[in-house]
Amino acid sequence: MKNGLIIINCVILTIGTCGGPLLTRLYYTNGGKRIWFMSFLSTAGFPVILIPLFFSFLSRRNHNHNNSETAEKTKLILMETPLFIASIVIGLLTGLDNYLYAYGLAYLPVSTSSLIIGTQLAFNALFAFFMVKQKFTPFSINAVVLLTVGIVVLALHSNGDKPANETHKEYVVGFLMTVIAAVLYAFILPLVEFTYKKARQEITFPLVLEIQMVMCIAATCFCVVGMIIDGDFKVISREAREFKIGGSAFYYTLIVITGIVWQGFFLGAIGVVFCASSLASGVLISVLLPVTEVLAVICFREKFQAEKGVSLFLSIWGFVSYFYGEYKSGKKVLEKHQPPETELPSLQVSDSVA
Repeated sequence: MKNGLIIINCVILTIGTCGGPLLTRLYYTNGGKRIWFMSFLSTAGFPVILIPLFFSFLSRRNHNHNNSETAEKTKLILMETPLFIASIVIGLLTGLDNYLYAYGLAYLPVSTSSLIIGTQLAFNALFAFFMVKQKFTPFSINAVVLLTVGIVVLALHSNGDKPANETHKEYVVGFLMTVIAAVLYAFILPLVEFTYKKARQEITFPLVLEIQMVMCIAATCFCVVGMIIDGDFKVISREAREFKIGGSAFYYTLIVITGIVWQGFFLGAIGVVFCASSLASGVLISVLLPVTEVLAVICFREKFQAEKGVSLFLSIWGFVSYFYGEYKSGKKVLEKHQPPETELPSLQVSDSVA
């Protein structure tokens, strides 16, 4: 069951990590200019979580109905008040992080934005060590080093990536916003894991879905306030009519798909935290960033220098190193808890003859 959850969360995290930045950049390169609107879309797809929550409720209700020993009524909401408050706080931080990232992506190519976001792994490892006492193995240390070196290699050629239609000031501000977004999200992932550990109730996957729901609602409300202040609601319809490709129909389709894909990213990220750890989630996000860059080269014809090829190789190496180390650690735990073979007592042979 847990292996199945890991696979599902890894798949939707992969789709979100690779697809989210590409769809957001597609919006910006074809006439979209509303930064608060894009940050709003990062979590506005939260209603899709109601689907698995509904089936989870039906499953729990059927289980209670079939269990003659269980007379209590099935709870519609599993989350208790302390966890609810913690989820709101994390959601507000996520909303701020969404704005910082959307701002950076408005002025940076996907490749440059991805290499900056990749630096979150080092901060993630640092925060995880202090907040949740993350244990490091030679394999996980090797993975962090390889992935970090891969990002540094990419950074060596970032100066030539400034879009021609952006000013130097816009590029620098976008760069700094993205760096802050990377550090903040590196803090959010261990904070989610810390919340799981300190919760006074059992953390199940349906409860994880509820946590994600509350986080996304809080983040979305945070961004809605920004949209109201910035006047986004007044210009969305005009922006849709003036969109460069496909007009209004393509614009609104893009908006809906972007919201759903980004929701997959956030749901997959905290799902991996639940199934494994915040560091595992950070590693998976980092290893997918060079893949996003390759897709950006294909979709937006961004340059693919030799540095990006080297970074892609190092990232895959680090990814394999980390999960091989997890496999070895899990194997040792199983062997440690495996009961020893039962030995039959030796038969006593008597030399006396009756």
